Amino acid sequence: KIAVIGFQEAVAGTNDFQRRFADLQKKYEPKRQQLKTLNDSIASLQKELQTQSATLSDSDRATKAKSLDDKQKEMKRAGEDAQADYQQDMQQTFAAVAGKFAETLDAYSKEHGFSVVLDGGNQQLPVVIYANPSVDITKAVVDAYNVKSGIPAPEKTAAPASAPKTTAPARTVPKAPAAH
Repeated sequence: KIAVIGFQEAVAGTNDFQRRFADLQKKYEPKRQQLKTLNDSIASLQKELQTQSATLSDSDRATKAKSLDDKQKEMKRAGEDAQADYQQDMQQTFAAVAGKFAETLDAYSKEHGFSVVLDGGNQQLPVVIYANPSVDITKAVVDAYNVKSGIPAPEKTAAPASAPKTTAPARTVPKAPAAH
């Protein structure tokens, strides 16, 4: 007996991951706001330089240009640092849930007599070229994991405007590590 699972999508679909992901979004919201404020300040300074360029003295123009350059460098560094921290936290979050999910997948596969379970998820090189939808156990294993974990589904809230881009349909699912 062979089955197919979208491993990444399944892990991301668990209540456990959804709650951890929501917590991660909350953790990084102050940093997002800080970066937005800095970006707004840069835009304002750029506009000021453009509109007042003809009336500013050379030294005032040079001072504003230096200030703008400093803020742009600060924004670049802060953005890169925040992105690196976020990616690291996201990978750790995914790995923590994926490890526990793999245990549930093993137990589910044994219980249902599967000899082979293939990962048919969104990958660069798919392992499965075609699979009949009847062999896809993704939802069943997610449901089994949710029952085993006892973690209730998170409340449905509107996703923040700065939520990460995803490849999975209708979900906020970050790109996770390929190993499982």
